[in-house]
Amino acid sequence: MRTGTASGAEKPGGIEALAESLALAVRRSGASGGGIYLVDDTRQLLSLKVACGLSREVADSWLQVPVTASVPISDAFREGRVVWVGSQEEMALSYPQTAAALPYRYAFAAAPLSGRSRCWGALFLTWPAGHSGRASLRERGNLAAHGRRVARVLENAGRAFVPPDEPHMIPVDGASERFALSAHAPADLLERLPEGFVALDLEGRITFITSRAASLLGRRVSQLLGTRPWQSLPWMDQVLVEDHYRTAVISRESVGFTVLRPPDTWLDIALHPDSSGISVRVDARRSGPGDPPRTASPPTPAASIGRLYQLVHLAAALTDVAGVQDVVDLIAVQILPAFGADGMVLSAADAGRLRIMGHHGYDPETIESLDGLPIETSLTPAGEALIRGVPLFFSDPDELAHSYPAAPRISGKQAWAFLPLISDARPVGCCILTYARPHTFTADDRAILTSLGGLVAQALDRARLYDAKLDLAHTLQQALLPRSLPTVRGLEVAARYLPAGHGMDVGGDFYDLIRLDDTTAAAVIGDVQGHNMAAAALMGQVRTAVHATAGARPDEVLSRTNRVLADLEPDLLVSCLYAHIDLARGQMSLASAGHVPPLLHRPGERPGVLEIEPGPLLGIGVDLPYPITTVQMPPGTILALYTDGLVEVPGTDLDLMTSGLAQLLAGRSRPARLVDKLIHHSWPHGLPTDDIAVLLLKAAEA
Repeated sequence: MRTGTASGAEKPGGIEALAESLALAVRRSGASGGGIYLVDDTRQLLSLKVACGLSREVADSWLQVPVTASVPISDAFREGRVVWVGSQEEMALSYPQTAAALPYRYAFAAAPLSGRSRCWGALFLTWPAGHSGRASLRERGNLAAHGRRVARVLENAGRAFVPPDEPHMIPVDGASERFALSAHAPADLLERLPEGFVALDLEGRITFITSRAASLLGRRVSQLLGTRPWQSLPWMDQVLVEDHYRTAVISRESVGFTVLRPPDTWLDIALHPDSSGISVRVDARRSGPGDPPRTASPPTPAASIGRLYQLVHLAAALTDVAGVQDVVDLIAVQILPAFGADGMVLSAADAGRLRIMGHHGYDPETIESLDGLPIETSLTPAGEALIRGVPLFFSDPDELAHSYPAAPRISGKQAWAFLPLISDARPVGCCILTYARPHTFTADDRAILTSLGGLVAQALDRARLYDAKLDLAHTLQQALLPRSLPTVRGLEVAARYLPAGHGMDVGGDFYDLIRLDDTTAAAVIGDVQGHNMAAAALMGQVRTAVHATAGARPDEVLSRTNRVLADLEPDLLVSCLYAHIDLARGQMSLASAGHVPPLLHRPGERPGVLEIEPGPLLGIGVDLPYPITTVQMPPGTILALYTDGLVEVPGTDLDLMTSGLAQLLAGRSRPARLVDKLIHHSWPHGLPTDDIAVLLLKAAEA
C-alpha cells in the first residue's frame, strides 16, 4: 500500500512541521481526523499534502480538488472563511456532491490557510457522528487560528519547503500504545472468551485475530492476518459489508450487522471504531424468533462500495462541468486518480475524424501524431471502440500489439482502456485512460469504467454545445465593447473587462472613453441589469445614446440617455457614471445614475472613495435630476471607475474591500499594471462571481 511518506532525512523539508501543526489542530479540537490542502495556482487545484486519522482509501478519492469545486474545502479557500457543516443532513443540503460521495454521519469544517500576503490552501477537520452540529464563535475562531498557524509554518519555511507528491499520512496522537504491562495479556484474555475478536486498522486490514474468530470465519489465522475481510473471504465480498466498515471509519459510530457464512452459518458482527482502528466482535448467531432463514445462497460479489460512491460523486461532478476544458480537467484531476491511471486522451468525433479535445500525461509530439486520425484508423483501437460502441481493455503492450502492432510504440504506455463516448445513440468521441505499468482490469473496473464512459459522453456533448454558445456570447460581448480607447494628450488610460467565472450569458457591464477635443474627454462606465441577450442589446443602445450626447453637461447626458431608455421600454435598469474631464482647467465634473462611486487619488492626499450624490437608475422615470459633483484634477490625479463586480466579493466587508482598493492607487504603477492589481486584489484567483469592468484614468504629470 502507498503511504506517501518518507523516512528520516528523506522526508521533504518542512513536512514534519506541517504534520505537527495538523496533529495539534486535531488534538486541540477533539477531531477524529483532518488534512491540509495546498493550492497549485498554475493548475487551479488544491492538493492533499498531509492527512491525519483517515484511511488511505478515503484520502485517495480526494487527493486533488479544483479551486472552483462546490465543496467545503474549495469554498473555505476561495472565500477566505471558515466553513462548518455540522451534520450529514446539512452536507446534503449545502454540498450534495460531497454528501453523495461520503454518505455517512459526521461533522466537517474547513478553514483557509491565510498568510500575510496570500492564502496557501485550506485545513479541514472531521468529527464523529456524535459531535455537536453547531459551532460556537469560539470554535470557529479556534479553527481559523489553526489555519493561520499552518500558514505561518509555510511562510517560515519559504522556498525550502518542498511539498510531497503524495499525502503524508500520520496517525492520531496517542493511538499506538495502549498497554503498559505484558503485551501478551490482552491476547490471552481475548483467547479465553467464547466470542471471536478481530482488530482492523483504518485501512480495513486485519492486524490481530483470535483463534476463535478465525474458526468462525472458516480460515486459519495466518491466512487472514494482513488481509481485508471482504477480499480474503469471498462470502464477505458484499457492498454492505464494506459499507459498514466505511461507516465505522468515517462516522466513528459502532455498527452491527449479520452476515451468512456458507452454507448455513449466520454470524453477528459488531464494529467498534476509534482513532486507531476498529475492534470487531464475531459470534455465531443463536436461534431465536425473527432470525433470518438458515438456508441461503452465498451473496454475489459486488463492486466495491467505495467505487460505487465514487461513481455517484463523479456523475454529480460531470453534471456540473461547463466547457470542454472543464471535462478534461475533471477527468485528469478526479477520474485518473480514482482508477490509478496516469494518462488520458479525450477526443471528439468530427467529420469522420477524432479531434483531440484535451490530454494529460502525454508529450505534444505524441498528441500531434494522434490528432485528426480517421475514425476507421487501424493505428489505434480508438476508432474500433467508437464504431462498435464497446469499450476495449488491454492489460499490457503484448495484448494490444496482437491486434494493433504499432499502437504500443506510439506513447510507450503499458495498459489502456478505450471508452467509446456514445450520447443519445450518437458517437461523440473516445476517452482513453492509460497506465505507466501493466494493469489488470477487474470485472469491477470494466463495469464502472463502462458506466463512466456514458457519463463522460453526455458531459462532453453538453460541453461542446456550451463552448459554441460561449464563443458566440463572447464574440458579441467584445463587439459591443470598444476595441481600443482613443488617445487623449495629457491623459493615461487603461481598461479591463473580466467576465464572471461561471455562466455563459452576455454581461451588461460597459465602459467607454470619448475624446471631445484636444483637452477634454468623457469617461463613462455602467452596468445593465441581467446577463442575457436583452442586457447586451440594451448596453449597446446606452453606449450609443451616451456617445450622441457626450460633451453636454453630465446631468444632461444622463437625463437624455434616460429618456432614450424610457422610449425603448426595456424593463431593465441601468446604473451609469459619467465624467467630463477638462485637462486644461484641471478639473472634472461627474454625475451618477445609481452607480458605485469611483476611487480617487490626488498627489499629496490620501486615496479614497470619491463621494458623489447619486441620481436614480436609468430606466426608472423621466425628467429626474442627476446632481453634478465637480472636483479638481491636478497632474498625477488617478480616477478609477468600476462596476460592482470588483468590490462585491462573498465573505468580505464592502467598505474594507473598497478601502483596500483605494490604497493601491497610492503606488507608482502605470495604469495598465494598476488595473491588474485592482482586479487581483479583489479576486486573486481570477474567478469573479459577477462581470467586472474597470476604467482607470491618470492626468499626466508635468
